[in-house]
Amino acid sequence: MRSIQSNPNSAIHQLVDRILAVGEMSRQEHLKLTSILLAEQKLTNGDRNKINRILDYIQTGRLKLID
Repeated sequence: MRSIQSNPNSAIHQLVDRILAVGEMSRQEHLKLTSILLAEQKLTNGDRNKINRILDYIQTGRLKLID
């Protein structure tokens, strides 16, 4: 997932769209999203909201977290 570092907005959109389409995400993807959310100050509010939505979906059981 090097593309997240080089072009965060595009990579985040692709990752979020894939996760929502499939209905699950790996623990590695979870770690990447949480790391981006906590470290990336260049995120737009929309990108932050998308990542937060994914994390909320995991907590509420709408998405599965897989190994």
